[in-house]
Amino acid sequence: MEEKIFDVLVVGGGPAGMMAAGRAAGLGGEVILIEKNETLGKKLLITGGGRCNVTNAEFDTRKLLEKFKDDGKFLFSAFSQYGVKETLDFFNSKGMETKVEPGLRVFPTSNMSQSVLNVLEKYIREKSVTILANSPVTEIILSDDKKKVTGVKLKNKKIILAKSVVMATGGTSHPETGSTGDGFKWLKDIGHTVTEPTPSLVPLATKDVWTHRLAGVSLSDIKLTVIQNGEKRQIKKGKILFTHVGVSGPTILNMSKDIGELLKYGEVTVSLDLLPTFDYSQLNTKLQEVFSEKSNTKFKNSLSELIPSAIVPVVLELSKIDPEKKSNSVTREERLNFIKLLKDIPIHIDKLLGVDKAIISSGGVDLSEVDFKTMRSRKFSNLYLVGDILNIDRPSGGYSLQLCWTTGFVAGTHCIEKNV
Repeated sequence: MEEKIFDVLVVGGGPAGMMAAGRAAGLGGEVILIEKNETLGKKLLITGGGRCNVTNAEFDTRKLLEKFKDDGKFLFSAFSQYGVKETLDFFNSKGMETKVEPGLRVFPTSNMSQSVLNVLEKYIREKSVTILANSPVTEIILSDDKKKVTGVKLKNKKIILAKSVVMATGGTSHPETGSTGDGFKWLKDIGHTVTEPTPSLVPLATKDVWTHRLAGVSLSDIKLTVIQNGEKRQIKKGKILFTHVGVSGPTILNMSKDIGELLKYGEVTVSLDLLPTFDYSQLNTKLQEVFSEKSNTKFKNSLSELIPSAIVPVVLELSKIDPEKKSNSVTREERLNFIKLLKDIPIHIDKLLGVDKAIISSGGVDLSEVDFKTMRSRKFSNLYLVGDILNIDRPSGGYSLQLCWTTGFVAGTHCIEKNV
């Protein structure tokens, strides 16, 4: 009996893989989606803290791609075919309402990643995609002349054949979800250039015990300055989230890769400016007003309208001012030192947390080896590479998932067009 040959074989049941499979099947292809886990979208369910940051609502493609830095120049063709608008239309038309939060981050109104997964699973099932779950792949099979990919071999020794193969195996972040970098090894084995993956968007461990005590507290609209050897290396405004071992949050995540590089050369401090809209003079005036209005109030009870109440105990401790002292008894020297503290709270960075805590990993297939008009490998005419398997740096804020939607759609489109 002749072995079945599918039109398209997609390896990896994450966002890019499901989008590619659904698109290819929707164009009439007979598609099989292979997933190593028992269920699809395991990593998708934990993105955005379980809420799933679907995309970023920046509809100007050029502005959007600027966030990908130098890698953005590779992506224009793909994003011109399928961008943010098309992504939102896709999910909204399938009954999933979305909302835009600060930073143009888009989430399902349900605040549940499961809503996103439900849409994708229904999409591929309606398109009659064959789903082969709990089926780890062990290698990519090449044709005799080594010019094409003919299929993959599974752990159980079974071989699945196809006219086109889409690799959507993801990176190495959160390996407990199945993202263990398998695809990197297979692609390297067949001749692709692969940059070794490292944690990219990753929380930081800190040396300061007080940061650990604030676990769960988040601060918005603050200024963070990265300092090494007394030199300011990077300045960003945004949000910080304290954890039981250090700090996280969108702004920290987006600075983490650069901080990781700096840590190779010495100690790194992140300075917090809790009130960036005030300069020192304005803050001095404001503090004098507060102390005047609350002259008989204890110092510890006079700060909540100036800074978030959750951080007041720590700020009091760092200030070394007697918290029981009446506001009108705070000396000029104490007040000026307190202003300096509010504008410059140092956090001493210990290290980046490991790949198991990374939101995404950097590294992957060299971009020069991919035709981004089609997402086709330049080495193998019927191999397509999508999502986190590509060596593309992207910030936190919905950009990583948009990369998955875009590359998955483009690959799903062109792998069928090639077969026609």
